[in-house]
Amino acid sequence: MKEEILQLLEDQTYTRRKMDELAEHFGMTSTEDYITFIKLINSMEDEGLIMRSRLNDYYLINQLHFYSGTVQMNKKGFAFVKVDEEREFYIHENNMKDAFDKDTVLIEKIPSHGSREEGRVVRVIKRGQMRYVGEVKRGKRDCYVDVDDAKFNQPIFVDSAHLHGAVPGHKVVVEIKTYKPQIKGNIVKVIGHRNDPGVDILSIVHAHDVDIEFPKEVYEQIEAINDEIDPTDIQNRVDLRSEMIVTIDGDDAKDLDDAISLKKLANGHYQLGVHIADVSYYVTEGSPLDKEAVKRGTSIYLVDRVIPMLPHKLSNGICSLNPNTDRYTISCIMEIDNNGEVVNHDIQPTVIHSSYRMTYNNVNKILDGDVHVQQQYQEVVPLFFLMQELALLLRSKRDERGAIDFDVNEAKVLVDDKGKPIDLVPRTRGASDKIIEEFMLRANETVAQHFKWMDLPFIYRVHEHPKLKKLQQFVSIVKPLGYTIKGSLEHVYPNELSAIVDASKGTEEHTIISTLLLRCMQKARYDRQCLGHFGLADEYYTHFTSPIRRYPDLLVHRCIRNFLFDQNYEATAHFEEVIPLLAEQSSFREREAIDIEREVTDMKMAEYMSYHIGEEFEGMISSVTQFGFFVELPNTIDGLVHMTELTDDYYHYDEKNLMLVGEMTGKTYKLSDKVKVKVISCSKKDRTIDFELVGQKARIKKKKTIQINDKKVKTNPRKKGKINKSKRFPRKRR
Repeated sequence: MKEEILQLLEDQTYTRRKMDELAEHFGMTSTEDYITFIKLINSMEDEGLIMRSRLNDYYLINQLHFYSGTVQMNKKGFAFVKVDEEREFYIHENNMKDAFDKDTVLIEKIPSHGSREEGRVVRVIKRGQMRYVGEVKRGKRDCYVDVDDAKFNQPIFVDSAHLHGAVPGHKVVVEIKTYKPQIKGNIVKVIGHRNDPGVDILSIVHAHDVDIEFPKEVYEQIEAINDEIDPTDIQNRVDLRSEMIVTIDGDDAKDLDDAISLKKLANGHYQLGVHIADVSYYVTEGSPLDKEAVKRGTSIYLVDRVIPMLPHKLSNGICSLNPNTDRYTISCIMEIDNNGEVVNHDIQPTVIHSSYRMTYNNVNKILDGDVHVQQQYQEVVPLFFLMQELALLLRSKRDERGAIDFDVNEAKVLVDDKGKPIDLVPRTRGASDKIIEEFMLRANETVAQHFKWMDLPFIYRVHEHPKLKKLQQFVSIVKPLGYTIKGSLEHVYPNELSAIVDASKGTEEHTIISTLLLRCMQKARYDRQCLGHFGLADEYYTHFTSPIRRYPDLLVHRCIRNFLFDQNYEATAHFEEVIPLLAEQSSFREREAIDIEREVTDMKMAEYMSYHIGEEFEGMISSVTQFGFFVELPNTIDGLVHMTELTDDYYHYDEKNLMLVGEMTGKTYKLSDKVKVKVISCSKKDRTIDFELVGQKARIKKKKTIQINDKKVKTNPRKKGKINKSKRFPRKRR
């Protein structure tokens, strides 16, 4: 009936809109039905779907120039409320009422003072966030929590009965209980003292409402899982234990979920085997393990720890493809011709026995000709050179398609045992990293294409075409740097954007070009539909290769098990129903994990640079805004040079050419310019770093002309703009 009511009220010609008239229209005339109808109408009003006019007629909210949306708060106090994909309203801080970031609100459109639409909050429909992380501090009467989130600029007062052992200096999770007459809360978790090692990272994790410990039911379930495989299922699998199979991972990796085999066939083709841990064999649908994995969505990798999607007994134990141990896997075995095309493939349940646990470092050394390491692994040295041969072939095939190589510089923060950042080291991608990347990509493509042609329920990794507005902005930014796109931006192809990235390689602005292009792309996500992957220039793509740390990969394995191995087509309707929901949840958890990882890294970088205040560094301008520009250092740290720190001139922001231009001198600051900066301040809490330019001269002061009594009078800059009042306003005669 709710949908029917909305459909009826949407009709602008319908006039009988009072409560009694609507009840009569829907046949709700008995006392019991009428009361039920009133409750339904009231609930729809509370949800912000409908509202009453002054004459007590009911309308859809937008028919009365009211709208509902989610608050996107700015640190400065104002906000935007997005009501649909194309429309948002600016809300001045004086019109926020009692709304905060992430709240769903009802807003009223008001006259705007510029080109953008403005509104004011009428009421909060639903609170978006009730729990916050902050530090307990002593107030005049009660303690209060100073919230870490800069978008929530109000103290949350906590009386002694709701402190639950917290004292000033503790970082806590506080839950808001009341908003009026003042915001009051209840402390639900004490994280630790603000100076305790690791509390800074845990504070960010808890701020995103991420659980670190697994629930009791999960631990009870994994107790029944053996540390070694159950041999009774070997008979249902293809036995590959006699094959030469290796894993290649980072030095400190413990969750080894992919292994590789490769050999040349008699016809000259390559047979590539990508063997992935069979996590779905242990994590059954609907079990406590599965429910917790859905909730987490992904493992989160922080500077000094990992918050895993699955407990260590699985991720580092029975599911990890450890060397010299039998493990159950799902294998995608592909025959690849000399043009890099997959001409045949098979997806099988398998059992493997990994022969070597290799690291990227050692494989790189082997490929670089390190004799000592080659002797240590002489049995598999030919295998790695064959891998490199195939990977180069696959890469050239991707390049032909126009896949974009977002080669962005990244750094890893190294911390000591107390969590203090001690160094930043660049994340380098050697030959072995690129080999594994190519093999995983090809396996993902092959599995996705297999299910697309079967036309069965499946979850795909999709990356849609970039939006025109963002592409236009990208082109306007890179054009002054000498890069252009031929043809229409509305129908741009990946190879045209890839050509810009390739052309910038070896230049100083390459990192900036790659970063700007990455920002103009839409975010990749998971979907029931196969919409293609723009960045990879691929029509079919999924995530199949990391089921230990990503839920979509686990779901892909479950689809493979149901439809390919068990041929259980009766489950089709079930998967059709659950996959869209799981795709949305997985996309959301992925975004949250990225935010947490970025916030922790930014915080540690700010802390690291706080030990270098006053020091000078060479850097490059990576971004220009109306309030200054950001400078990226060679170690990938970037900081802001605020407009107020540019003391040698008055600078104006040229938005079209993305540069700052000096009013008196004509001096410019633009992307890729090299500058020398000094660190002047760092905020670990705000995760910000501030620079000033080295060698700035005093600002050139100019005489200003002011209109007074129909005459133009020049001010004296040395007197800070003050005017000789005796000349302007002669004394009256007494």
